Amino acid sequence: MIALLTMLAATFPQAPLPPVQPWSGKSVALVASAGDPWITPSEASGFATTPSYAETRAWVDRLVAASPLLRIEPFGRSPEGRVLYAVVASKPGAGKPVLLVQAGIHAGEIDGKDAGLMLLRDIALRGKDGLLDRATLVFVPIFNVDGHERAGDFNRPNQRGPAGQGWRTTAQNMNLNRDYLKADTPEMQAMIGLIRKWDPALYLDIHVTDGIDYQYDITTDFNGFGGRYAQSAAVGRWLDRTYRPAVEAALTAAGHKPYQYISTIDPDPDKGIEDTASTGRFSDGYGDLSHVPTVLVETHSLKPYRQRVLGSYVLIEASLRLLGADGAGARAAIAADRRVRPAQQVLAWKRSAAPGATRAFDGISHDMVPSAAAGGEVIRWTGRPTRVQMPIWGEEPDVTTRLPRAWWVPASRLDVIARLRLHGVEMETIAAPRTVATDRVRLVDPVLGAANEGRVPLKSATYVHAVARETWPAGSVRVPADQPLEQLAAALLEPESPDGLLAWGFFPEILQRTEYMEAYVIAPMADAMLARDPKLRAAFAAKVKGDAKFAGDARARLAWFYERSPYYDARYLVYPVGREVR
Repeated sequence: MIALLTMLAATFPQAPLPPVQPWSGKSVALVASAGDPWITPSEASGFATTPSYAETRAWVDRLVAASPLLRIEPFGRSPEGRVLYAVVASKPGAGKPVLLVQAGIHAGEIDGKDAGLMLLRDIALRGKDGLLDRATLVFVPIFNVDGHERAGDFNRPNQRGPAGQGWRTTAQNMNLNRDYLKADTPEMQAMIGLIRKWDPALYLDIHVTDGIDYQYDITTDFNGFGGRYAQSAAVGRWLDRTYRPAVEAALTAAGHKPYQYISTIDPDPDKGIEDTASTGRFSDGYGDLSHVPTVLVETHSLKPYRQRVLGSYVLIEASLRLLGADGAGARAAIAADRRVRPAQQVLAWKRSAAPGATRAFDGISHDMVPSAAAGGEVIRWTGRPTRVQMPIWGEEPDVTTRLPRAWWVPASRLDVIARLRLHGVEMETIAAPRTVATDRVRLVDPVLGAANEGRVPLKSATYVHAVARETWPAGSVRVPADQPLEQLAAALLEPESPDGLLAWGFFPEILQRTEYMEAYVIAPMADAMLARDPKLRAAFAAKVKGDAKFAGDARARLAWFYERSPYYDARYLVYPVGREVR
């Protein structure tokens, strides 16, 4: 295998990418001149490379030592022992809105790091300190620090530079941008702590997108884009009506070409692009649930690295400038959403049956060409610009739930309680037993999915609800719905939530039966049950008649009666979290 990889590397020193579109925007003036003592490592290489973790930290330390506006704030440690840190850029004065910018959650997608280093330099030493007059910048150069150091020239074949880019996942092979809600990784637990500490008025998560070729070089997305999907309605409006126009105008003026995040519904791009709701596993979905204005930023992988870094610089600078000008608007939106107490919530979305609209799309033409390896035709991008009306496929609610008065978590589930506490969810730990009317869910026909993100998720089940009075022991936790993070709590604890703790496989123990009955005990009991209960007898006869495999399996037949006896495990397949009915 190693010999094969070596041969392939020699044959293809770089993946055969589509033709590069010519570009020269005004933002090229942001690049430091050769020989500048404060040139960043990436600028010094002509944007051919990106610095290592140690090189990045050395450059940052030197800049921080040269400016009273900057300081380093460690906020965690990776599984391989590397320090997670932020650079805080601020001026004296309390109460300023905070822009939190995060780069390298996928460490190969590192544009935001090199853009942020350039902007920090220009704030500290090149006259852009006025950006800090009415706002504070908290910049995380590298979030996935361990993945960043798994560097190589063959990590992202669909991306045009830089050389030596990092790896997508962490040292534990976890994708941090699937971990916001479940928060399994130490990196994500540290990031959630940083978010809660700074309570940002705006949070940027900077990526590089894969996928099709097109003319746009930077795209953004958030729940609320175009007025759709926002759980935090006021925040979504502010992002769509105030933030997006200002930032898109700044990008356009600097020579960049912004658009909404682009993802096709099919390998054939002509079939259309998606306009989807982001769920709580992602940064922008998590921000929507927690009332933190959060923007997913995706530069285009097929554009040159210099162009992508400069687009990221312009976007970060414009975001900081806007926050200084309208921090009050962002905060008012956050406060408004934190006061809302919705009675119901959309937990899951599904694609609409037909496109909801068409939109002008500046794409790149493509041909279909034969491939012996593929055994058919594959797409090839020509490099020729086109403009088409692209079908836009939206989504509609798939699972909606009426929220309870509260959720109850048993004292035995310390891990779940810890997750709630990490996220800042309000809760009450009861000191004495309490009896309440509780809706509990029993799973019918649960099916586990393939291993995913370090867990074995629940792929599907039928959810049967039943209400009964239940006594919760001392130490149990009551999570009231009447709180600012009601929607986040629902996304975590509602049984039908596709990003909830049940769906992620936090409760494998409920799938296991620990007691049973021997045949010599259950057989005479079952015969007696048949003799005295006509309805049971009819149901059993129908089961035998309709299921030949069951009819011929003595153990299955006796198990059928055991499940209907008072000896059956009452907690088998029952979700331990209860819903206090209104």
